[in-house]
Amino acid sequence: MTLIFYKYQGTGNDFVILDNRNGDIELTKNQVNHLCDRRFGIGADGLMLLNTLEGYDFGMKYYNADGNEGSMCGNGGRCLTRFAYDMGIHKEHYHFMAIDGKHEASFGEHGWVHLKMGDVNKVENHHGDFILDTGSPHYIKPVATVAKLNVFTEGRNIRYSKDFEARGINVNFVEQNEKGIIVRTYERGVEDETFSCGTGVTASALVFAHNENGFNRIEVQTKGGHLAVEYEKTGEQTFENIWLCGPADFVFKGDITLTP
Repeated sequence: MTLIFYKYQGTGNDFVILDNRNGDIELTKNQVNHLCDRRFGIGADGLMLLNTLEGYDFGMKYYNADGNEGSMCGNGGRCLTRFAYDMGIHKEHYHFMAIDGKHEASFGEHGWVHLKMGDVNKVENHHGDFILDTGSPHYIKPVATVAKLNVFTEGRNIRYSKDFEARGINVNFVEQNEKGIIVRTYERGVEDETFSCGTGVTASALVFAHNENGFNRIEVQTKGGHLAVEYEKTGEQTFENIWLCGPADFVFKGDITLTP
């Protein structure tokens, strides 16, 4: 089987994307894992299918690099919106369905893609750190100097601790400064640090709200670049109208032959 693939990235969070609007692409776990392999395949943090879905502009199917179907990927959703546009689906405002429900997306200044995330109704305090779900489960750990951390070791220790080993959790280390926050993330499914994580950036920004209630815009620096999160804080642990904003860019196109 020969596939035409497209590579996209959003602040270094990179994805293999396949146009599956005809519905004829079916991949095994091993095939997805091979396509995402950085030495023997194309190389990516995840793989997405652009699907046709009645009542929506498109459907989003996301797989982690390990080959398993993943939970929501924020940067992936932004890249898939860019890909949909590049494939001729031209809208001022997009509506699509992902594994965690309905999403909206639009284009902003400088070619940025703005993605509406789901509302958040709970932030759990975990021994001074924080746990919340922004389409994927996230652990937020405030730190003084994030650049000095061994994110792979520290993140893996939390992800595979007795509290989280069974389901897994993404681990974000967050430093606050006068400009906003700096975030580094260990992602489950990739099982390593990624250059950026959209749902993790969103979760981190909610925890570090600077307004007690009302509109917040948090500037976020990741290893792969700059993002922003805008939202309304409606209560102590409730957030609505959440938008993840940042670049999403085409990298290259190619074809690859897969064995069964």
